[in-house]
Amino acid sequence: MEPDAASSSVEPSSSAPEFAPESELHKLELQRRANRDAVAGLGFDPYGVRTPELIACAEAKRRYDEAADAAHQASESARSAAKKADPSGDESALPPVEDRRPRVAVAGRVVLLRDNGKLVWLSLRDHTGDLQIALSKRDCDEAGFALAKTVDLGDLVIARGPLMRTKAGEVTVWAESAAPGGKCLVPPPEKRAGLQDVELRYRKRYVDLWSNPETMRTFTMRSRIVSRIRRYLDERGFLEVETPMLQILAGGAAARPFRTTMNALSLDLFMRIAPELYLKRLLVGGMPRVYELNRNFRNEGLDKTHNPEFTVVEVYEAFGDYGSMMALTEGLIRELARVVILEDRDLDTTGAGKGCAVLEPADEDELPETLLLPFGDLRVDYGRAFERVTYAKLFERALGFRFDDFDRARREAEQRKLKTKNEHGQALDPILIVNELFEEVAEASIDPERPTFVTDYPAALSPLTKGKKGTEGDKIPLAERWDLFIAGMEIGPAYTELNDPDVQAERFKQQLAGLDDEENTFRTFDEDFIEALKVGMPPAGGLGLGIDRLVMLLTNERTIRDVILFPLMRPIGGTDDR
Repeated sequence: MEPDAASSSVEPSSSAPEFAPESELHKLELQRRANRDAVAGLGFDPYGVRTPELIACAEAKRRYDEAADAAHQASESARSAAKKADPSGDESALPPVEDRRPRVAVAGRVVLLRDNGKLVWLSLRDHTGDLQIALSKRDCDEAGFALAKTVDLGDLVIARGPLMRTKAGEVTVWAESAAPGGKCLVPPPEKRAGLQDVELRYRKRYVDLWSNPETMRTFTMRSRIVSRIRRYLDERGFLEVETPMLQILAGGAAARPFRTTMNALSLDLFMRIAPELYLKRLLVGGMPRVYELNRNFRNEGLDKTHNPEFTVVEVYEAFGDYGSMMALTEGLIRELARVVILEDRDLDTTGAGKGCAVLEPADEDELPETLLLPFGDLRVDYGRAFERVTYAKLFERALGFRFDDFDRARREAEQRKLKTKNEHGQALDPILIVNELFEEVAEASIDPERPTFVTDYPAALSPLTKGKKGTEGDKIPLAERWDLFIAGMEIGPAYTELNDPDVQAERFKQQLAGLDDEENTFRTFDEDFIEALKVGMPPAGGLGLGIDRLVMLLTNERTIRDVILFPLMRPIGGTDDR
């Protein structure tokens, strides 16, 4: 905006209840309602009408033609000079004004405004950034200029006119007409800081998105990431499928499910905790490569990396194994890092302004100079080959003794005050104590800036996974499983899938001492799944990647709520008795 066009004064927030009687409405809302009625009095629908010819603000900026603008200014100056030289001369004899400036139609929310009498300055914001609008009494149509006099911060406005650049260098639409696009009845957040209260940002995402451009950018990037994941898998012959969200049995993961009831059949059901067992049924049916990118639901706690409903992509490949899944995953994540870096670079060169959310699709073959991306204070290198280390080696490196030394592991766990008994006082199986130490100590020793595959987990921890050949007689038999860790977070596991129905049935029945009900969900006996395996499932690799955590890493967001549009929040005032 022009230096002398300061924004209007900041309006305090209104807490007026929705649909409150007029006597209870905040005075600022009453004024906005009066302005809405004034707009209707001009013959407009205050809430707008269909306007198909609109373009984005960033696209309008790109269409600015400097040569056409200079030619227009020169022709106006020549005409003005001629008229000044001969004030009484014939108007038709004056040099014509040349105007080849591109004309655009844009819409956005008013985030800055200044009324200078015969000239009103607006700054409109859409999903791609901000664009300045100038409404002159001389050049704008009468109704449009009158509308500008009634505009409030937060209103949606449509403007049409040629593109020009001000003396301050700002690309501007010099409006020839204006119309309302929607009325904002509540005062917006403070114009410079935006909506900063973290809890309010999550509760009022519909305000957060337009008042904080970085939020819009994050979720635009999330959509691009999800689209690229689908495209990457589609290009490699994987078929996207959909499997039940409501399941009779909760299986495929160790988690506590949400329960519900289907009234029509008086049937107790679970919201799915994982689609794994259904996707494997598709391998039995002859679909060789399948994936599902969708929501899972787990009735667990909330923290920086957990939300009760979350997005996961699960992928299964017939005649693959955990090695083929490793190659697929490393390639996919490196490709996503490439796309994010290139789109961020293009974002910086659009001229659309800081915080602009417009993201241009990255060139298919272009490679950036580096694949380093920030995550907080870290710089994660996605360009180098991902590290690979076995569970046993990482354990010994971090704790100083072998992972099959159960007595030493129990003493170490007790000394560190880690869990050695369940909530009923029952001693944990030794392998569970080993894993407690692993999760607490060994995982923390992984270089957070180097994506790392931890391979060959204890078979007892992976009941749906094929055992690693040559370890069957070991004190701790191993499974062909890996987990990927980046920046201190587990991004997802992969397995060589168990396809022997007899072994799988035995694994379902196996109970480790000290496991609670949540952890035993992995071992819920699914008779139909065993029946499917009896039909014959090919050897396969399978993986699951947490989309929310992956987006956190790639967009440098530190909490999962910042990458979920509407994260679960406790109701204001607490839960009720419903």
